[in-house]
Amino acid sequence: MQRFMRITMAVVSVLATPVYAAEDPYPTKSIRLIVPFAPGGGTDIVSRVMAQKIGDMLKQPVVVDNRGGAGGVIGMEMSVRAAPDGYTLGIISGSIATTAASYKLPYDPVKDIAPISMIAETGYLLTLHPSIPAKNVRELIAYAKANPGKINYGSSGTGSTSHLAGEQFDVLAGTKMTHIPYKSSGPALADLIGGQIQMVYGSMPLVVPQMSSNRLRVIAITTVKRSRALPEVPTIAEAGLPEYETVTWYGLMGPKGLPQPVIVRWQTALTEAVRSREMKERLDLDGLEVPEIGSAYLLKKIERDIVKWTRVVKAGNLKLAN
Repeated sequence: MQRFMRITMAVVSVLATPVYAAEDPYPTKSIRLIVPFAPGGGTDIVSRVMAQKIGDMLKQPVVVDNRGGAGGVIGMEMSVRAAPDGYTLGIISGSIATTAASYKLPYDPVKDIAPISMIAETGYLLTLHPSIPAKNVRELIAYAKANPGKINYGSSGTGSTSHLAGEQFDVLAGTKMTHIPYKSSGPALADLIGGQIQMVYGSMPLVVPQMSSNRLRVIAITTVKRSRALPEVPTIAEAGLPEYETVTWYGLMGPKGLPQPVIVRWQTALTEAVRSREMKERLDLDGLEVPEIGSAYLLKKIERDIVKWTRVVKAGNLKLAN
């Protein structure tokens, strides 16, 4: 009897899982793309550029659905809990790893997802309000040490990459700055320009269009190497903190059980999209570089980042509420 029940349950499980043959005309309807941050931030910008291009290629609308909050956890849980049929996918960023290092999550960021591919990666721009007199990283460290707790920096949420980028800076520099969380980096940048906060680690798609104004000052980038898009901007590592590195990246995932043909269809579409002239020009303009396309690279990136940011959280003795 027990053997019969096991066989029955296995059959039910197979029947409940979407099956796609190579000739299936996926997609046959619009696709929902959940972005786990409010509109206006770097993740949102990249998502909309990709959604437009991929939608044209798949001949179905790819509709961006912003679900911000809790450093990306709310939108991420919606993506994880969606039906694995290819019609609800999620955009993820490096925050999938930072929240795993910071919180007890309602999902497993490795086991509960179907990784599809990285989309692009870049560094954050360490950006100051002009009221801060520092012109470089060394001067910022000196000013922060002389004014502990008085520099307020905004992020896309508690436990987000742009939050822990600041915590990593504090740990390595021996400074103490005050973190101000937002629902996305867009409102944080708006408050920086308005003078409500004094610093952000802003994504390049968000900050670069504002660099020609005198309302903010970019003093460094968080990657180990300088960006090809902004070769004049020094890295934090070369400007005073040799161990510092934060890479912000964007990827695409689906819920666990997503059929392999759907994954391959999106990987193929992404490969074609990033090679297109219009998308390549847009990515270059925003200082975004395209890494390896595929599930394996994305999964390894998530796993490595979880280890890294767990160390930062412990070193900073961060007490983050669930």
